[in-house]
Formats: sequence, C-alpha cells, structure tokens
Amino acid sequence: MYHDSIAARGGLASARGSLRLIAAIVIVMALALLAGCSGGCSEGDPDPAPAGNQLSPMGQLGEKIFFDTALSASGQQSCATCHVRERAYAADDDLAVPFGGPGMDFAGLRNAPSLAYVQFTPPFGFDKDGAPFGGFFRDGRAASLAQQAEMPFLTSFEMANASADEVLSRLLTRPYLDEFKAVFGPDAATDGTTTLHQIGQALAQYQSEDRSFHAFSSKYDAYLQGRAQLTQAELNGLALFNNPAKGNCTACHVSTPTGSTPALFTDFTYDNVGLPRNWRIAANIDGNTLEYVPHNGTGLGQPWHDYYDMGLCGPLRTDLASRTSLCGAFKVPTLRNIALTAPYFHNGVFDTLEEAVAWYVTRDTMQARWYVRPDGSPDIPYNDLPTVYAAGVNVTEVPYIPGLAPTLSNREIADVVRFLCTLTDGFDPANPSAYRVPSQCNATEASVAATLAGPARYARLRR
Repeated sequence: MYHDSIAARGGLASARGSLRLIAAIVIVMALALLAGCSGGCSEGDPDPAPAGNQLSPMGQLGEKIFFDTALSASGQQSCATCHVRERAYAADDDLAVPFGGPGMDFAGLRNAPSLAYVQFTPPFGFDKDGAPFGGFFRDGRAASLAQQAEMPFLTSFEMANASADEVLSRLLTRPYLDEFKAVFGPDAATDGTTTLHQIGQALAQYQSEDRSFHAFSSKYDAYLQGRAQLTQAELNGLALFNNPAKGNCTACHVSTPTGSTPALFTDFTYDNVGLPRNWRIAANIDGNTLEYVPHNGTGLGQPWHDYYDMGLCGPLRTDLASRTSLCGAFKVPTLRNIALTAPYFHNGVFDTLEEAVAWYVTRDTMQARWYVRPDGSPDIPYNDLPTVYAAGVNVTEVPYIPGLAPTLSNREIADVVRFLCTLTDGFDPANPSAYRVPSQCNATEASVAATLAGPARYARLRR
C-alpha cells in the first residue's frame, strides 16, 4: 500500500478503511449499472443490460468494435488483439509489452493488463490521508471505462490513428455503420471527436454487459458457495495469503466480499514496490531511438538511464508530474484470473507466478537474484527508479521489510501459487475435472527453489 508523503505510514490501516468504503460505494454503483440504471442513465453511462447475457444494441455494437482491426492505422489491431478472452482479456503473446503502430512494429511501454473486472474500478482520487486510489489504466489517468477505451485509438504505438477524424473516416467504411447510427442517432458519425467518445461508450457498454468480463466463476467462488473443495495446498495458500505476518497479500488484494459482491482481490490503491527493470522492453534500453519514448531520465541522476516509467508521476500521465512522492506507484490490480495473465506487473518483468510471489518474499534478502543489468550482473536495488525516488519504495509492510527473514518458505510460496490459481474463472462444480489452469499452477517446493536459484536453472527444470 503506497502513501503520499503527506500521509504517515503509521496510518495505513485507517487509510485502507476509508478507501475500502469508497470502493464499496463504487461497486454498488457498478452493480446497479450491470442490472440497469435506476432513476435514469446520464449521458455516457451504460444503458440497462437485458436479462441473461443478451447484449443491448449498444453492447452488440461495442462487441463489433472490440474485434474490428480495420479501425487501426495498420488494419491489424483491435482491442481484442491485446485483450484476448481466453486469457481473461489480457494479451496472449507472452511478451512483456505488445506491439502496435502503423506497421505493428512499435514496441509498447507497458504490459497489456486484463480487462476483466475493471468496470468495478472507482474514479481516481485521493483519500483524506493523501493516498491515491482508483482510475483506469495502470496509472489511473483515464476517468472512466469509456475514456480508457478511447485512448488506444490515438496512441502512436497502439492503434496509431493520427486524429479522431481519422477514426471517423475508418468507421464510415464499416459494415456496422447503420447500427452505429441506430444506437447514437441518424446524425451520428459526422464529427470525429463526438464519434470517438461514442465508440468509447459502446466499448464500455459491451464490457459492462458481457458476463465473460465479470464471470465470478472460479473454483474459489464455488468453494465459498459450498460447491467445491480446495486441496490442502490451496487451503494453506489461502491462509498464508490472508495472514498479516506471512504473505499479507490481502493488505492490498482484498479477499473478502463487498456486500453481495464477491471479493475483487484489489483495493484499487497504488503501491511502489520497487520492481526490477525489465531489459526486454525496448524503451528501457539506453540510446534507443524510438520517437515516442521520452528521455525523461535526463537530469534525474543515478542510475542514469534515458527513460523511466514512473507510474503516477509520468510519463504517460502528466498531471501529477510535480508530485514526485508518487513516482514509482502503480495501481494494485485484481488477482482474479492471475494465472492466465502472465507476464506480471506493469513492465512484465516476471514470466511466472512463482517468480512474482518469490520476488515479493525475497526482494530484500536476495537482491542479487532480482536486480540485474542487461548482462545479468548484479545491479543496484530498485533499479527501475532513479535513486532519488528510491525512498518511496514500500519497505514498511510484510513481506517487504528489509532485514526481515523471508516470511514464506519455498513450500509455502508454492501453496500461495496454487491458491492463486483457484481464482481462475471457468470452474464447473458439476464437472470439476474439466477445470483447466495453466501448467505453472503445478508449483512445488522444488520448482520454487529452482526459481530462486536463477532463470537458467528454472528454465531447465520446466523443460
């Protein structure tokens, strides 16, 4: 849990309480939208969803747009290119960052996140203690799901349209143009800016209505309903996940329901966890000539890299650039379907859940394992931030506390991974043997030990 400098770290519990209250209110509102807008829907709100999983006309339109590559400059990229249903609407290419641009050869800056369950996100804001929460994208810069859906159309390394008018010109060629006008009126599709806003509305409606974006159908959900049994390893992992002296995962990834809404496994807050730099991202290589990558590291001091992704304080978000105490903080994601959404974190630095959980536990006790230069030699801790901002890294909560012995054993790390895999949607209590989770869910004490030993040994074990 990350706090701005104006918030005392001793006030973490009270800050979380207020943030969870805000989240609860927003979740109730989101559920109302999924069921239909009581009192009438304001402009930009999703319309009432039909019974069952039948999509409304706007939802059907949004579905067509979601899968349509012709609205991109390359003619090869749609929302679904980077957000694949079978991967919980995350990318399925296992790359740290996706490719886009006019020729589909521009490497992105951040890992493509899952779109599942994002409609429950509250608007961005600061609580009474100055702690940031909510908002869309990993830095919360979009105010709504609709605005989030709009922005990739004009991003140079994504769908790469030069303007809203260019998006409009592409829309005018699409076979669903008449449906677009039927939803938004006969005078629709005449102004680029308005049209792009309407595209965002339709995409948000589709995501809000289609149950595959919020299925709540995991094995864990069935377990809570008394319709499934967890294995002993999974139960142990759940206990460790919730134990404040062991995994302490629930401090940010809340495992309890909000009213009648099942646990979302996020509190929508921001944290600076001091991730390792991912040298597989083109923007992270010093001397790169990518025109869309700002050299924002100039003048920030050690370790003297050209570019840094610093989350809330930039560079993709610009309105908080002066709030340097926020540098390095990224939004806490949901852990639902986490087994499907590798690689992990905003920079895709870890390929497996074992790596991610093991890093949490040994970040400050095995720094040479995690913080390396491009040649694999040891680097400074928290090497994806200028050292001037290293003081903002979370060092006050279990399991991060420097000097604290690892709070989980290798066996316990494996059990946490096995529990996390029960958060994968698609469990059928009537046919439990059909439940499919990735092979990485078969974590063992030995595989965790190999992960901690280093990438090469880990790769040999998996083969």
